Amino acid sequence: MSEKTFSENVRRRCSEIMTRSVKTANRAMTLREVAILMRDGDMGAIPVVEDGKLVGIVTDRDIVVRAVADGRDASTAVGEVMTTEIFAARENDFVFEAIRLMGDRQVRRVPIVSDAGEIVGIIAMADVALETEDEREIAETLEEISSGAGFWNKS
Repeated sequence: MSEKTFSENVRRRCSEIMTRSVKTANRAMTLREVAILMRDGDMGAIPVVEDGKLVGIVTDRDIVVRAVADGRDASTAVGEVMTTEIFAARENDFVFEAIRLMGDRQVRRVPIVSDAGEIVGIIAMADVALETEDEREIAETLEEISSGAGFWNKS
């Protein structure tokens, strides 16, 4: 990647690359309903909102590890298994801040919220990959985020 391209990508805002049409769930929805949304939308995570505010996120992994593995059925409420420790960025944050958050917290998706805490988008590793030209760099970066390697300790 040229230094100019890298510099341009670093200055981009989250609002420029985020996916805007985000399907959301509420705490009362069942795992079956959310799984159908995931399947039909080809997504691995759905933000959970309450009164318009982001209160959690449910991932395909949450469903498997916190529900199926514990013997819960498909009628279990999302609020019982969702992740409530949310790592979000703001729409005017720089993209590199969202990437850093992914690396530091070992997450593959970062919800993007307004100043009022309302979900306005989401950035996934794939969104970042689409915005980066150097395929080798993309592969290395995504592998490090996924593996938990020392992403920010690269020399």
